[in-house]
Amino acid sequence: MATAAIPIAKPRSFLGRLIGGDEIAFAITWTASASILLVTVMLVWQLWSRSSLARAKFGLDFLVSRTWDPVAVQFGALPFIYGTLLTAVLALLISVPLGVGAAIFLSEMAPRRLSDIASFLVELLAAVPSVIYGLLAIFTLIPLLRTYGEPFLHNTLGFLPFFQGPMYGVGYLAAGLILAIMTFPFIISISREALMDVPNDQREAALALGATKWEATWQAVVPFARLGILGSVFLGLARALGETMAVTMVIGNTPTISASLFSPGSTIAASIANEFAEASGDVYLASLILLGLVLFLLTIVINGLARLLILATTKKGTSV
Repeated sequence: MATAAIPIAKPRSFLGRLIGGDEIAFAITWTASASILLVTVMLVWQLWSRSSLARAKFGLDFLVSRTWDPVAVQFGALPFIYGTLLTAVLALLISVPLGVGAAIFLSEMAPRRLSDIASFLVELLAAVPSVIYGLLAIFTLIPLLRTYGEPFLHNTLGFLPFFQGPMYGVGYLAAGLILAIMTFPFIISISREALMDVPNDQREAALALGATKWEATWQAVVPFARLGILGSVFLGLARALGETMAVTMVIGNTPTISASLFSPGSTIAASIANEFAEASGDVYLASLILLGLVLFLLTIVINGLARLLILATTKKGTSV
């Protein structure tokens, strides 16, 4: 019995693809992708070109100088870089253990109804404007730190340089705590989703081998979701590095470098928010714009290192 020949599909013309929607979909998606690169390039170009006076006057000394004196027209970014990194690291040291622990409880230990209600409240916290957190810190966190928290730390850990000096309430510690509160919902929400995406086979296999509920969670579920958890941590870090209003309201806004967490300080974002509107002189304005460029590059470098860490973790997990 003869079989019918299978017709060979001819490649469609450009007009046919256009009518079918292929070329239109390609053009739309390509434009959307290219716009991201275009916005990034334009942003860097604007910051680079408008900070030319500061770069020409200070050069690389801008990154290592401690002086920020608008009267003498001498500007250095080191106090602000130090404050930005210190408050971000302090926030992660507090929020990561608490956030990941809360995510593990909500996804693995808590009853489903309680988990859903708590997750809804966490998402509401993530949507609260930063200025509200700043007001909360001014009226509650700072008085508590000044009256109870900082004296307690000074009396118990005062032999360390981190807990010495005058106690004002405002300072690096207050900024780190409010950033921890602000990054807490992001870490919980994303880590919980990553843990809940782990296949149930992972849990059932561990339990079938005689593991307890906690052993199955810690040894089988958490390692499987480690990339999502790392992603939540670095998202929280990005939020902490760029936060402006809440930090501005509690850090003290003093361009100094101090080992004490009780000391007032400043960050790059807080300095720009405080001084940009009143900057007088082209060099002053260019220095603030150069601070913005430094913050942008700092964020790019940290996120690049985070991406390399995730890639290294992925390769390590898939290697035999």
